[in-house]
Amino acid sequence: MKIGIAGGGAFGTALGVALALDGNDIQLWARDKTAVTLMQSERRNPKLPDIMLPENLSCAADLEPLFACDTILIAIPAQTLPAFLTAHADALADKNLVACCKGIDLTRMTGPASTIHDLVPNAVPVMLTGPSFAADIARGLPTALTIACADDQQGEILQTALSTANLRLYRTTDVIGAELGGALKNVLAIASGVAMGARLGESARAALITRGFPEMQRLALALGAQPETLSGLSGFGDLVLTCTSDQSRNYRYGFALGRGDTFDPTTTVEGAATARAVRQLADKLDLDMPICTVVADLTTGTTDVTSALNALLSRPLKEE
Repeated sequence: MKIGIAGGGAFGTALGVALALDGNDIQLWARDKTAVTLMQSERRNPKLPDIMLPENLSCAADLEPLFACDTILIAIPAQTLPAFLTAHADALADKNLVACCKGIDLTRMTGPASTIHDLVPNAVPVMLTGPSFAADIARGLPTALTIACADDQQGEILQTALSTANLRLYRTTDVIGAELGGALKNVLAIASGVAMGARLGESARAALITRGFPEMQRLALALGAQPETLSGLSGFGDLVLTCTSDQSRNYRYGFALGRGDTFDPTTTVEGAATARAVRQLADKLDLDMPICTVVADLTTGTTDVTSALNALLSRPLKEE
C-alpha cells in the first residue's frame, strides 16, 4: 500500500515519520515550497525542529507523487478541506482518504470524513482522531487513536496498515461519532484555556470539562452518533488531553483570550470556527449547549470573558 500525506504541518509530518520508521515508504506533500526545500535538504521540518525525517519519507510541493498513492492521509485544516477535495476530486477518486483534521465545516456543517463522502463519492472516507500531539507521535511515544470507517472490512485493512509498534489504532464504524468527538473537544479546550487564562482555577476547569462533555454527547447523539464512541478515545480521551495541556493550540488560544492577550493569527485554531458551526447546529436542532455558545461568542468578539462567565454562572440550578 502506497501511503501519502497531504499537509506538511506538524501533525502530518509526525504521522509520516511514525509510518516511515515502521518501514513504509511515505510521500508527503506540502504547499510551502520553502519548507519542502528545507525538508529535502536538511531532513527537518521547522514545525518539528528536533525530529530527523527518515530517508524513506519523501517530500514534494508537487501533487503528482501524492496522487500516485493508494491511501492518502489528509492533514490540512478542516475549513480548507472542501476546496482541496473539490479541486482534486478526479485525482482522489477510488482512494482511501483518511481525514486527520478535526472540525465542522462552516458552510456544509459536516465533519471531515462526511465532507470527503460528499465531495469525492468514489473514495473511501475515513476518520483518524483521538488524543495525540504531533511531537509525541514523532518521538515514538505510545499513542492510541481511533480509526473510523463505515466499511468495517476496509477499516480493518487500514487499521493494520497504519498501526505501528507505538501508534495503536482502534477501529469503529461510527464515523459521525469520531468526527464530532474530535471537533467538539476543540471548542471545550478553548473554554478550558479561557478559565485558566482568566485565573478562575483548576476547579473551574474541571467543571467546564465535566459539564462540557454532556454537550458533546447531546449534539453527537442528535446527529446519529453512538454514545460509546463519545466515551472513547475520539471523545472523552481527546477532551481530557486537549483541555489540560498547553501543547494544544485551542487551549493556548483560549488562554490568550482569558488573559486578554493577542494570539498569533497565523496559527490554525480549528475550535474557533467549529464553535460557530456548533452554535448554528444547536439552534437548528433546539439543543442546549451553553458552553459551546459562549465560546462562539468569545471567538467572534460579541462578548467578553466577564460577561461570558456571568452568563454561565447565572444559569438556573438543576440536578446533576
